[in-house]
Amino acid sequence: MTQTRTEVEIPAERLQDLCINTLRTLAMDAVERAASGHPGAPMGAAPMAFVLWTKFLKHDPADSQWIDRDRFILSAGHASMLLYSLLHLTGYDLSLDELKAFRQLDSATPGHPEYHAVPGADTTTGPLGQGFSNAVGMAMAERFLAERFNRPDFDVIDHHTYVICSDGDLMEGMSGEAASLAGHLRLGKIVCLYDSNGISIDGSTELAFTEDVGARFRAYGWHVDQVDDGNDVAGIERAIAAARGDQRPSLLIVRTHIGYGAPNKQDTAAAHGAPLGAEEVAGAKQALGWPYEDEFHIPDEVRDFYRASAARGGEARRRWTTLLEAYGRDFASEAAEFARVLEGTLPDGWDADLPAFSPRDGKIPTRKASGTALNALAARIPELVGGSADLQESNNTAIEDGDIFRPGAAGRYIHFGVREHAMGAAVNGMVLHGGVRPFGATFLIFSDYMRPTIRLAALMEIPSIFIFTHDSIGLGEDGPTHQPIEQLPSLRAIPNLIVLRPADANETVGAWKVALTREHGPAALCLSRQGLPVLGDDPPPVERGAYVVRDSAGADPDVVLLATGSEVHVAVGAAEALRGRGVGARVVSMPSWELFERQSQDYRDQVIPPAARLKVAVEAASPFGWHRWVGPDGVIIGLDRFGSSGPGAAVLEKFGFTPDAVAARVFDALEERTSPSSRPAEENTA
Repeated sequence: MTQTRTEVEIPAERLQDLCINTLRTLAMDAVERAASGHPGAPMGAAPMAFVLWTKFLKHDPADSQWIDRDRFILSAGHASMLLYSLLHLTGYDLSLDELKAFRQLDSATPGHPEYHAVPGADTTTGPLGQGFSNAVGMAMAERFLAERFNRPDFDVIDHHTYVICSDGDLMEGMSGEAASLAGHLRLGKIVCLYDSNGISIDGSTELAFTEDVGARFRAYGWHVDQVDDGNDVAGIERAIAAARGDQRPSLLIVRTHIGYGAPNKQDTAAAHGAPLGAEEVAGAKQALGWPYEDEFHIPDEVRDFYRASAARGGEARRRWTTLLEAYGRDFASEAAEFARVLEGTLPDGWDADLPAFSPRDGKIPTRKASGTALNALAARIPELVGGSADLQESNNTAIEDGDIFRPGAAGRYIHFGVREHAMGAAVNGMVLHGGVRPFGATFLIFSDYMRPTIRLAALMEIPSIFIFTHDSIGLGEDGPTHQPIEQLPSLRAIPNLIVLRPADANETVGAWKVALTREHGPAALCLSRQGLPVLGDDPPPVERGAYVVRDSAGADPDVVLLATGSEVHVAVGAAEALRGRGVGARVVSMPSWELFERQSQDYRDQVIPPAARLKVAVEAASPFGWHRWVGPDGVIIGLDRFGSSGPGAAVLEKFGFTPDAVAARVFDALEERTSPSSRPAEENTA
């Protein structure tokens, strides 16, 4: 049998060292050239990454989206050069020139891993704790799909989610939320390698982080193991193998040395987030026994070894493809459905049973209409899964015919517990995994607890669905701690996020349709606690972002009243009161600023005529941003203070959100404009 070049030219142990040290030297060289970055973590974590990627990780660079690949998350995203080096060495479409362009404008090697921008990156990481928490969602999606589609002798879904995390990841509160949930659900397909190097930006972790992490994770229900020497390749391999055989999620605590090999900066904060310096790099390479003088050197034997390990993943994918073909012959309907969900298309007739509401139905809270729409959709879309952060009854998110996602099983309804931040990250992880359409729900005020996950969903342009109920001071008695004021404009400030605040039950149905047909970016549905009248029988054009609800008798209205959600009804009542005083007013419902902004200028001018004497915005929230629509001379009836505890109707009345109060303020503004001393109206807030 002919030996390979690697076997002939270099002993296995020496080749192993070269493979590990190549990861270290590439990180040092890239950070040095960029004059920016984090060399220390890749240098310390290189052995564990080598073991994982060459002995366990099931992946194929030729098909980076293969559904049954293992997922790899570098939750310690600041160590990005570790990931980029692995991707390049194993054959992903990431050239050496891209490694040399690390952290440069428009390169495929940004400062932190970015989904879409980096070939082979399974998620965007950098904000610590996010990647760790994404992994929980990925493992949940894996279990759900395996439960739904696997058959005896046909495990078409069977893979792991691997994480490399840092001390900082495990300091973050959201990782505790996510770990608690994963332990409760016994998500045994998660294996997390904890790069425990004892150093953070400020210095030793002893300054702020002295807990027994292993004991904490055991209490969460995790399998915990420890490797005392981060260079003990055999020990790391044994730990990963044992973790793969455990039915619990696994945390492997690997004691490493940040900046390993650096003669003066190893085990110091100086190795964390800045270039080592040319002299220190040279010293580190000498200490590592690195025999090459040129930068970014990759020995042929090293490249061959990494490519061979990736080739095994290619063979696994081909075996899986053969299995899938046999699955299609034995389980044709399941295979067709499997192909559909992987493609991400909705089933035929997915919206056939959506409810239609009438003014004769009386007042309906939009949260309740959402629950009705959700169940109609769930009956037609089997991959629609999700739940609430312990607010199922309040959010109206129960899936009536869906089992509960629980330990050892994969129902469609998820009890996330009071874990908003982890819920958002898990929803993102499920979307990133593919094959499911997830949602997560809480009160709008608590969107603040999960805002980083909403932002990352928007940054990654993934179609996560977030349901936020109790959307204004109209929720009433729970008072200002639960009454959102600044949340709507805050969410609208996030690029790529579609914010939908429907005014009635039919707009709520339309909002769900928008959310489910989104391909690039998340959607947030902001829903009322209180009952709202149904505006009409016809389906409203929610997808256009804004439309005319009530119009004045004349061709050109004197006043245009713009409103969202529950305040649309206040505006309708105000328009009636103004008509009694001889003022023609048009009422425009604006369920989504973002969708309206995407419409043609002609359509926007039809809805909001530029020639109108006065444009008025009515929204029980911070007025921030409304001048975009009413102009510098417009009136904004909003809130610049926190709310009050009391019955919802009384609170709204206190702050001037009644038809008569709005009509009076509009009439006064018109009077000002016709008086000799008229001047542009200022922001008019409660």
